Amino acid sequence: MTKFDKLKELAVQGRLSRREFIGYASALGITAAIADPLFMSSAKAAPTRGGTVRIGHAHGSTTDSLDPGTWENDFTIEMSFAVNNFLTEIDVDGQIKAELAESWDASDDATVWTFKLRKDVTFHNGKTVTADDVVASFNHHRKDGSESAAKPIVSPITDIKADGPNTVVITLSGGNADFPFLVSDYHIPILPATADGIDWKSGIGCGPYAMESFDPGVSAKFKRHDGYWKSDRAWFDAIEYTAVVDTAARGNALVTGEFDVISRPDLKTVALLERRPGIDVEETSGTAHYGFPMRVDAAPFDNNDVREALKWAVDREELVKKILKGRGVVGNDHPIGRSNRYHATEEELPQRTYDPDKAKHHLKKAGMENLKVKLQIADAAFAGAVNAAELYREQAAKAGIDLQVAREPDDGYWSNIWNKQPFSGTYWGGRPTEDWMFTTTHDKDAEWNETAFKNDKFQKLLVSARSELNDTKRRDMYVEMQRIVAHEGGSLIPMYNNYVWAKAKKLKHGEQMAANWDLDGHKWQERWWFEG
Repeated sequence: MTKFDKLKELAVQGRLSRREFIGYASALGITAAIADPLFMSSAKAAPTRGGTVRIGHAHGSTTDSLDPGTWENDFTIEMSFAVNNFLTEIDVDGQIKAELAESWDASDDATVWTFKLRKDVTFHNGKTVTADDVVASFNHHRKDGSESAAKPIVSPITDIKADGPNTVVITLSGGNADFPFLVSDYHIPILPATADGIDWKSGIGCGPYAMESFDPGVSAKFKRHDGYWKSDRAWFDAIEYTAVVDTAARGNALVTGEFDVISRPDLKTVALLERRPGIDVEETSGTAHYGFPMRVDAAPFDNNDVREALKWAVDREELVKKILKGRGVVGNDHPIGRSNRYHATEEELPQRTYDPDKAKHHLKKAGMENLKVKLQIADAAFAGAVNAAELYREQAAKAGIDLQVAREPDDGYWSNIWNKQPFSGTYWGGRPTEDWMFTTTHDKDAEWNETAFKNDKFQKLLVSARSELNDTKRRDMYVEMQRIVAHEGGSLIPMYNNYVWAKAKKLKHGEQMAANWDLDGHKWQERWWFEG
């Protein structure tokens, strides 16, 4: 985004007067004759407050909970951002910025982080947010016996304490230059402290919208928090979520006006939506990816030659073309996307291709020329997952692999199949830093280590790279970690998907949208508005 684009964005948000806009534009060498009409068009598009926005979500499960440590699908992730605030947040340009933390600084070795909190933030019940709430919110995930998905993020914390009502000091076991990114994780909202922890059961947060109702796997309703501290955000009066896993049903509901926006439209028919008057289809490209994780602690996936055979037996280009309809790129069996800072280039890590002969070679080495495996899958895993599995079955057959596709129920897929069965489907929104992604998915103790991956060399590199300040050395470490995961791990990641959604044209947003998550970084509820 250029400086002038940023000016236009501020004008659209109503944060610059006409005089200010022309003055700043002049400083950039743009004449008033050019700047004035641009300001007028931007101001015309400025946000207006009001209306109830209705979204049809591709995810949602009857096992969903209000406990932030359990959130794992788009319904609960987005709900987290609607109801809550965090110490920091990822902006539309992918950079970290302050949210509840007004500022922060670190010791020279990046082991001690001090966060200064805003003094004007209240929870939905009127209670002021203090350092005690921050400490309790982090300790919820650190407590003994915690199975929180955020545990890998908070486990390096050796001490966290309040230094007065508006200062929090966090000490880590080792330096981590990415720590301000990590505390923006959707699992770590700042919730009200109680005598024995936090109040997560009431649904009270300090974010843009207050929860009115929550029916797990079905629906949720929210109303604007009138005391929200961000005056230039949260334009809707109310939000209604509905979980509709069936892609055709979501698309039809958008066409008939039942929804104003839907996540993950059917890519096979998305072109039809694009031709509909009053509907926009939009997409962003980031770190999101689809995959088929193999648990390395279960036979036959405990044999690396079997894993290698299954990786060579998938035609990635065909999957991108037929499943993503070209809205994505091929993956290379590791979770670090092309937009990540230390993504391994093809020169550093050659792209794996479709090669049935190499697959047969590895099967022979494993002594399993007649391999038969079951892939348990549901469209809840990702849009088109069942079709992708069937296509993979046909591709793998050319290598002599009998891939049996077992279609599972959508409801309960994430709690009953994923991360439990030996071979299944998955999707990840990715993470903005390499350490965050690897810590979440490949740390030996991570709750969401979906492949049960444990590798001593990888583990040592994970710890070392986190505190390495030399950029060249740090890159070398992350490239080697990608190589280890790609060739020794259980991650079969054939494709990186663009985030695609469809909305009514009357829904407006700024020129730039975040790509760290779906739907403007899952912050659309806070950033978008209805056309006036």
